[in-house]
Amino acid sequence: MTPDRTTERWALITGATAGIGSAFATRLASDGWHLVLVARDATRLAAQAAELTGKHGVETEAVTADLSTDDGCAVVERRLTDGPPVDLLVNNAGISLNKPFLRSSVQDETRLLRLNVHAVLRLTLAALAEMTERRTGAVINVSSVAGFGAVMPGSTYSASKAWVTNFSESVGQSARPFGVRVMALCPGYTRTEFHDRAGIDISKSPGWIWLEATDVVDEALRDLRKGKSVSVPSWRYKLAVAGLRYAPRRLLGVASRDTRRRARRGHR
Repeated sequence: MTPDRTTERWALITGATAGIGSAFATRLASDGWHLVLVARDATRLAAQAAELTGKHGVETEAVTADLSTDDGCAVVERRLTDGPPVDLLVNNAGISLNKPFLRSSVQDETRLLRLNVHAVLRLTLAALAEMTERRTGAVINVSSVAGFGAVMPGSTYSASKAWVTNFSESVGQSARPFGVRVMALCPGYTRTEFHDRAGIDISKSPGWIWLEATDVVDEALRDLRKGKSVSVPSWRYKLAVAGLRYAPRRLLGVASRDTRRRARRGHR
């Protein structure tokens, strides 16, 4: 999916200023893609756009939007349907909550669903309407290994990511005959700002579980070129997904309870 530099192509990336979204922006800019960068922090967004333009000589557009709101989604939908055609949409923006469902609030859970699910649905639909008409393009929806099982006791994050993966596989089947690909990217633990923003303590996590955002992006783009509908970076997380998919539910429940006990000990 990476074009040569004589081809003008645009990618739109949500959650573009940090983590996997930022890694996508840097990689695609280095490959000659023009970029539409979407995030909530206007100052940080403008600085990122200027840096990528200055370093790689590509055009950048900065779109400030809160995708947990209808107005924010509408702003990005308009850019997907107006202006230079977008050839690659990366739905990366998402959140988790550092509290179990029984102690959560309707407001927090609704915001998680609106960002992790509703925004992905709306932007994918807007992008595919244009791409299928032109018979070219691709969508990468950033999901998670967590979506393959209830591995975070009491959390609704994994449920939202299960939806993203299933959604991507389903709509990808209908988009493929039009020459358009849809892929769910399902990384495991990745070194980003994600956990800090959610207030999740990762200080006791072993180093071997962590992936680098640049490696996640490299593997995602390779898998997209191969036509995969689901990308799981790293052999160790491929093994983890196989276990989550095929292990008995009772065994997964035992493992989840053990994870919860260890998490509690870590907070003492």
